[in-house]
Amino acid sequence: MRSRNPVFSRRGFSRDNGYAGFNAAPQAGGPAVATQANPYAQGNPYAQPSAGNPYAQNPYAQPDQQFGAPPQAPATAGRMTMDDVVIRTASTLGVLVVTAALAWALLPVDDANIGRSYGIGIGAAVIGMVLALVQSFKRKPTPALILSYAAFEGVFLGVVSSVVDNRIADGAAMQAVIGTMAVFAGVLIAYKAGWIRVNRRFYGFVMAAALGFVFLMMVNLLFAVFGGGDGLGFRSGALGVVFGIVGIILGACFLALDFKQVEDGLAYGAPREEAWFAAFGLTLTLVWIYLEFLRLIAILNSND
Repeated sequence: MRSRNPVFSRRGFSRDNGYAGFNAAPQAGGPAVATQANPYAQGNPYAQPSAGNPYAQNPYAQPDQQFGAPPQAPATAGRMTMDDVVIRTASTLGVLVVTAALAWALLPVDDANIGRSYGIGIGAAVIGMVLALVQSFKRKPTPALILSYAAFEGVFLGVVSSVVDNRIADGAAMQAVIGTMAVFAGVLIAYKAGWIRVNRRFYGFVMAAALGFVFLMMVNLLFAVFGGGDGLGFRSGALGVVFGIVGIILGACFLALDFKQVEDGLAYGAPREEAWFAAFGLTLTLVWIYLEFLRLIAILNSND
């Protein structure tokens, strides 16, 4: 199981799920050329080798597909489509936005209520994290679990956004939303244009950087809890700005990995239910980017 997010480890389009993806292994009898052309998606597990054509990994494939082009899944009902990914991602993000708006409106953050509201927000964040971890270790996606995660995460985001917007930097929430949308659009355009090439080297670099980033944040948190203050200062001042920018860049890299994951799922005929995995992964990454933007804006507007 490979992680696509610096915080959560989740199952994606992988060998464990029964179709090609980042964890895919070469299929027995598959052409070596195709394996080298696409090291992250090797063979279509829904198409067994044809007896009449021992070189065809996919009996539905055209001749050019035998020499490196991604084999297309047979036109069979029940396969994941881009519409499935878009609809389920929109549904998951919609639940998150609605609960965030409700939390903003119903959980005030004035001096008299900020303690209670912030406590509810932190509790929702913990529940959301548990739900996300449970889904990460499940072999198949559970829509109710994913939507529940989005609902609790929305409560947390609503409270945190309200605190930053009302007590630190007016308009911070909208700025963070615009920044997140800009990163998403920019990475999507760059990915589709081929400016970002997601290969094994890219994946290894992103994962190493993410692990180092998370490790430093955990150390900083431990120093803050036991030593007081801002810990080692990784989340405040000039150093906090640098780490905020690094966090946004890492989120953009994980978006590219998510796009590759979706592309492989479409090309290799993933089951329609796996569109929920795509929605789950994209939501996790977008939440990560939004929080990094919000934290960066708070640091830049802090009076400290």
